[in-house]
Amino acid sequence: MKTAATHLTAASRHKALQEMSDAEGVDVLIIGGGVTGAGIALDAATRGLRTAVVDAGDWASGTSAWSSKLVHGGLRYLLNLDFKLVAEALKERGLLLTSLAPHLVKAQPFLWPLKMPVIERSYSAVGIGMYDAMAIAGARGHKTVPTQKHYSKKGAKQIFPDIKDSALTGAIQFYDARVDDARLVIDLIRTAAGYGALAASRTQVTGLLKSETGRVVGAKITDLETQDVHEVKAKHVINATGVWTEETESLTGEERGLQVLASKGVHIVVPRERINAESGIFLRTEKSVLFIIPWQRYWVIGTTDTPYDQDVARPVATAEDIDYILDHANAILDTPLTRDDIISTYAGLRPLLQPGVKGQDSTQSTKVSREHTVAEVVPGMSAIAGGKLTTYRVMAKDAVDFALGSVAGARPSVTEDIPLVGAQGYRAAVARAGEIAEENGWTAARVESLLDRYGSEIDDVLDLVREDPELGKPLSHAPMFLRAEVLLAVRYEGALHLEDVLMRRVRLDLEQRDRGLAAAPEIVDILAAELGWGENERQRELDNYAQRVRNIARAEEEKDDAGASDVVTSDPEIMPRKILGSD
Repeated sequence: MKTAATHLTAASRHKALQEMSDAEGVDVLIIGGGVTGAGIALDAATRGLRTAVVDAGDWASGTSAWSSKLVHGGLRYLLNLDFKLVAEALKERGLLLTSLAPHLVKAQPFLWPLKMPVIERSYSAVGIGMYDAMAIAGARGHKTVPTQKHYSKKGAKQIFPDIKDSALTGAIQFYDARVDDARLVIDLIRTAAGYGALAASRTQVTGLLKSETGRVVGAKITDLETQDVHEVKAKHVINATGVWTEETESLTGEERGLQVLASKGVHIVVPRERINAESGIFLRTEKSVLFIIPWQRYWVIGTTDTPYDQDVARPVATAEDIDYILDHANAILDTPLTRDDIISTYAGLRPLLQPGVKGQDSTQSTKVSREHTVAEVVPGMSAIAGGKLTTYRVMAKDAVDFALGSVAGARPSVTEDIPLVGAQGYRAAVARAGEIAEENGWTAARVESLLDRYGSEIDDVLDLVREDPELGKPLSHAPMFLRAEVLLAVRYEGALHLEDVLMRRVRLDLEQRDRGLAAAPEIVDILAAELGWGENERQRELDNYAQRVRNIARAEEEKDDAGASDVVTSDPEIMPRKILGSD
């Protein structure tokens, strides 16, 4: 894989659109550029298939940017005796931690507070022991994270001083992993592009091409940046659009395919110094689970799990959602959190797969796992739904196997051995951390942050700084990020708009109270120079993002989803109200 081939730019996007719509067509066209679609693109491309992937928004602009940011086996599934599912997810966790994306995926300890000192500790220890054993088995006998450790009440409070005395009699510490979800998707798309996949974001599928027999043989796509319409011929079309699954299936004109319901998950973000603790914490609630997850500069706390029937393009946190999370977090925190502590909130929609397949009387054209399903919608088009971020690679393998049918065995999946962009040479880059810090006058913490985001591709950052030393300076209103990171987002990572940078690459939307508004003018200056924007375009980008920030703040004051949805429907055109092909 040539490094230059992984670079996503406005020019590479234009070229990809031209190539996928040529007379040759593609073997596989994937609709949806979330983690599922991105994983499918990489799986297909590394099997030697001519592959195209499109999304009506930016990469990861839907569900995949708004998860709990965990790569985990699913301890709660183990409590429900779903051993196969947990073992599968733990194997994938191990691969991501050790070889596929060690720069993005980091081991994360969690405390499980115990209320009953003997009985609960005993059965919990057995369950977590099985969790650890499955993880080691999945890694072929290797320990990829530390195993469980037991603490008395005093010992637990030394690790998590801010927990209430009444919240525990002791605790068990276990490990899972955390990940920057949006960056994982971007690196998947980039890696797929490096193996020849044709990738075009902000490209909407507006219709399907059919043969005289009714077989799907491609799609009509619209470049939302230029409004140009293209036709892409494809031997097989895969719908990987998450909560938009049924909307995308409706393009066939038939009532067939998978059925999904949207469930909303909300998280709040608070400053790292606001909670005095060295570990995350795992709590079971009456609806789901609540995680308090530490990051470098903040804590992510969530999630909710509530049915959602409003505009799926714009889920936002409501007053009820925020109060729910605060109430459950404060049940165990010694110093209660308030709304004033919240830096930001975010909401995402999980596509809950419903039983059965519309319009089918048998399972001959369906492949079902415990968590996800692949089904034929009509000849030439399949759909995949369900699953979770951790097992994206397994879902991708199943989707491509299904598309290939009887010849899948001759072209098996190889992604178990394909490191993502930034993973190859990552450990060698880590060994140079001190040298990099000294040469550039950076702190060890800054270099660590760069390595955690870019891995071995930190050299791309360094090259930009050598080219222009001004790019080595921090952003004036966001000193945790360098100016070079903004340029890299456009030159290598496919950002086309201000929101692409602030929400999914340099993620100030998460970790600043103004969601990056103060830093936006400086960022727009860098984008404008690279993308050739004039003054009107610069101002439109700033105005659009400012409107989004205002609308989210207003929505957070609304009691329920209906009220919040009414507020955000005035979002600018850059976030179209109806989006097909986004996950």
